[in-house]
Amino acid sequence: MSIPGVKVERPSEERLRALGVDNWAPWDCEPSVFDWEYDCEETAYIKEGKVTVSSPEGTVELGAGDLVTFPAGLRCTWRVKERIRKVYRLG
Repeated sequence: MSIPGVKVERPSEERLRALGVDNWAPWDCEPSVFDWEYDCEETAYIKEGKVTVSSPEGTVELGAGDLVTFPAGLRCTWRVKERIRKVYRLG
C-alpha cells in the first residue's frame, strides 16, 4: 500500500552524498504511536528502525535505508515498531 504524495526510494550512496544527508537534522524515537501533521514538505532518510505511517488514504512501511518525502498538509499516524533514527530536512 502507499499514501498519495508520499515518495519512498532506496537511494545509492552517491545520491545520499548529492543530497547532503550528513548535514541534515537528526531525530530519534522509541517505540510509540502518535499523530502527526506536516506543515511543510519533509524529506527523511531512515538510518535504523521500523515504522508504519498511515493516513485515511493508505499506509506505508518504512525501515533502515529508506529515503522518504512527506508532502505538506499530510495528516498521519506514526506507529514506531523499532526505535527510529532518522535525519531530515524541511522544505
